[in-house]
Amino acid sequence: MPSSSNSIDPTFDDVLKDDHARLSRTIREFDRTDIGSRVTELPSDLRDVKTILVTGGAGFIGSFLVRKLVVLYPEYHIYVVDKLDYCGSLHNLKMIKDFPNYTFIKGDITSSDFMAFILKEKKIDIIFHLAAQTHVDNSFGDSFEFTKNNVMGTHVMLEAAKVHKVRRFIHVSTDEVYGEVPDCAEDTILAPSNPYAATKAAAECLVKAYHMSFGLPIMITRSNNVYGPYQYPEKITSKFVCSLLRRGKWQVFFIIYFYIHGQGHNSRKYLYAADVADALDVIFHKGSVGETYNIGSAFEISNLMLAKRLIGMFGYTQEQQVNDHLEFVQDRAFNDKRYAVDCSKLEKLGWAPRMGFDDGLRKTIEWYRQCTDEWWGDIAGALVPHPFKALPSYNGSTVLDN
Repeated sequence: MPSSSNSIDPTFDDVLKDDHARLSRTIREFDRTDIGSRVTELPSDLRDVKTILVTGGAGFIGSFLVRKLVVLYPEYHIYVVDKLDYCGSLHNLKMIKDFPNYTFIKGDITSSDFMAFILKEKKIDIIFHLAAQTHVDNSFGDSFEFTKNNVMGTHVMLEAAKVHKVRRFIHVSTDEVYGEVPDCAEDTILAPSNPYAATKAAAECLVKAYHMSFGLPIMITRSNNVYGPYQYPEKITSKFVCSLLRRGKWQVFFIIYFYIHGQGHNSRKYLYAADVADALDVIFHKGSVGETYNIGSAFEISNLMLAKRLIGMFGYTQEQQVNDHLEFVQDRAFNDKRYAVDCSKLEKLGWAPRMGFDDGLRKTIEWYRQCTDEWWGDIAGALVPHPFKALPSYNGSTVLDN
């Protein structure tokens, strides 16, 4: 794909601008609403930024951010590095694949030589670091993989960022690093309670150490549970939606169960993915170096009530119909009762969620109804009570190695 030009030839720059404007008009309204609008403020030391690298940009939250940056900011060239693990897909980025300010690079962030080469070759100014293993269930049985990707991968990125003097390193973490402490502010002591959260907390310690020791200009974000379109259906919302949609394809007498861990009383706060991408954009353009920002929601619901809410949205409103779709299974090895964060620091920068929960659910259902088979193929392995990883199949022509 073409890359950003430093040429002084104005006609070439005009061509790129025209291509970008033309392609922007092809984005369907469904996605344009989520992409949102530009943030106009920018610190004086970032006025000449030209290149942004997004790790894990073919994943769920990463692809929301990449689509936003590519469409709204033609002055930045957006590079994506992703190894296309089971929960990442180039389908998530196909709407922007022809944009002149976008390049996909297949690669593994744990390779120090590879990442050092990319940062030097592409002259990367800004890093959004989202690449990570994120599923708690998987971390109980495959914890070494989480340490490799989340801790070692972050360390590799930090070292490369230090050597090549990037202007910002924005590390995307999770509210799970706090443990069960309620309504946490950013200075709350971290108390992770599962292997996934522990690896994210360890990665944060490295990020902060590189700021203190080497002056690396870092920012850290911690968000509530995220839901929406484009997510591999292993997490609770996408899994429940896909389970109900699969029932519609099979015989009426065949019941698809919502597998509820334990009694389902564990509660979470939920954020629509586009609202998280908005927050990352605001933090990049308006946040302060060295700071941590919670990205939070006011909407909280238990796992059981979420299941019942979704079942009702599919037209099963009688109590017996709802109960027929529920099956209670063994709980996780450890399951935090709730997570909650105080996001007032971020709100002071002007951020607020745009999507209401029910509206977000309806949009999510619409997307999975249309796109599940094309995006993910056979998802049966993801819909079991405790899912296992399965790599999606790709047509060889769709994977780009730049």
